[in-house]
Amino acid sequence: MTKRKVGDILSVTSLLPAIISVVFFFIKRGPDSDIYFAIAVFSILSIIGIIFAVISLFISRKRFFGWIGLIANVLILIFAYFLQLAMGIGEP
Repeated sequence: MTKRKVGDILSVTSLLPAIISVVFFFIKRGPDSDIYFAIAVFSILSIIGIIFAVISLFISRKRFFGWIGLIANVLILIFAYFLQLAMGIGEP
């Protein structure tokens, strides 16, 4: 495989953690869900997606999917951070 082909595959693969996070959010919602487990899943998936997106931005020439994956995963990481912050404020 060439470096450009690997970069194209990683740029599309960087979108998968964002999609999986959204699907996980809709599956595990509810009043009795474990929110700390969800925060951990969101954080781990978004960090993996950010790593894939950054590597693909350095390798690939087609940077559209890399930028979309990077932005989507950063937004999910920010969402997880604010969710963690809200759980910390809400605790007595």
